[in-house]
Amino acid sequence: MADNTQKIGDLSIFPLSLGGNVFGWTANEAESFRVLDAYVAAGGNFIDTADVYSAWVPGNEGGESETILGNWFASRGNRSDIVLATKVGAGVPEPRGLTSSAIKSGVEESLQRLRTDYIDLYYTHYDDPSVPVEEIITTLDELVREGKVREIAASNVGADRLEAQLTFSTRENLARYVALQPHYNLVSRDTFEGELSEVAARHDLATIPYYSLASGFLTGKYRPGTAVDSPRSTGAAKHLETERGQKVLAALDDVAANHRTEPATVALAWLLAQPTVVAPLASASSTDQLPALLASVDLELTQPELDLLTSASD
Repeated sequence: MADNTQKIGDLSIFPLSLGGNVFGWTANEAESFRVLDAYVAAGGNFIDTADVYSAWVPGNEGGESETILGNWFASRGNRSDIVLATKVGAGVPEPRGLTSSAIKSGVEESLQRLRTDYIDLYYTHYDDPSVPVEEIITTLDELVREGKVREIAASNVGADRLEAQLTFSTRENLARYVALQPHYNLVSRDTFEGELSEVAARHDLATIPYYSLASGFLTGKYRPGTAVDSPRSTGAAKHLETERGQKVLAALDDVAANHRTEPATVALAWLLAQPTVVAPLASASSTDQLPALLASVDLELTQPELDLLTSASD
């Protein structure tokens, strides 16, 4: 695999971020360890989780993914080799929010579960409009100065609030967001393209899209008349009912056939070719799902292929 290292602030990352949302959900600890080991063996170093993963599973409280990762770090002794991203603000059953006290308690709990004394990339998971941008940024800056966080980032935030936070950071010479994690894929482009993508480009933010494969729809395993046994099947299958979803699948099939690869590989490669995108985020519940994801970092799509995919997704 070629050296495709990307930069997020001072962090050097592999251009495919491994999602930890499945750890403690569709992957138990043993299977999570196997997936993590295989990802690292293939050259990966950029792992994403959140304090709330996987609270939606009956019997879980949230923090299960971070706990599994902490156990993996302790078992493998490789914490310094990994660029670790986690998030604060979601909370269960009610949102934690982004007050100064919520962020400070959130980071301490995450550090304990992750069995580490620092987080490489710390996201505000959801914006909290009830909290002034000044309070959010000032608190995050404290975490950076204390050495608990190396870089900060945002997810699920509107263009205006993101612009205000970046402006405040610059004006006050405080820690500044270096990355943005938006919902973005071939069947969901308006969740990023437009004002939000313009802010990212203007401020040189690295973009790490989530739902990169549209809950599995862009893997191509969801087809008319085909039943898929997956916790995500309802969310993914809804795209089959739209003309755009069907056109995107057809375009993915064409391009995948050209390269003798998988639709998932093509969908991720399309994202990697978009402005500001440095590493799509994708998860794997088992090691056999990993090769198609990893292959995307070496797949160079031609301009006509990119145009075909973009046109199909309009």
